[in-house]
Amino acid sequence: MELIVKHFNELSTTELYEILKTRFEIFVTEQECIYPDLDDRDQDAFHVFCWNENNRVAACLRVFWKDEKEGIAQIGRVVTLEHGKGLGGKLLHKGVEVAVEKLNAKKIYLEAQEYAIGYYAKEGFKVVSDVFMEDGIPHVKMERES
Repeated sequence: MELIVKHFNELSTTELYEILKTRFEIFVTEQECIYPDLDDRDQDAFHVFCWNENNRVAACLRVFWKDEKEGIAQIGRVVTLEHGKGLGGKLLHKGVEVAVEKLNAKKIYLEAQEYAIGYYAKEGFKVVSDVFMEDGIPHVKMERES
């Protein structure tokens, strides 16, 4: 599957709809997490995503400035519909690449669900906080240098 990188203002309405649909399916339906997904960050973000053979967004994430002055980018809303195919690792790697190449970030920050620490660690992220609850799910803050 080809990973596509587009800034919000480059997304078609179909692409945006499918990205939001995939996020809803994973976060709300699968993880039963009711939270404000539409947080006004999408408009300033690069979106990394891919399509599957069923014309669904199979995986997506977004990359945006957490603190532009300090050179800190943030990766968030990381989801995959298809597990066990290595798609998540490719997606995260591309997200890091976008933060470095498009934003020229010095550091990359994310908030990971606790069970996924190993997934992010494979891409060089290190835990920098104690566990905290976010929308009823244990999370940690993680960072990596660019």
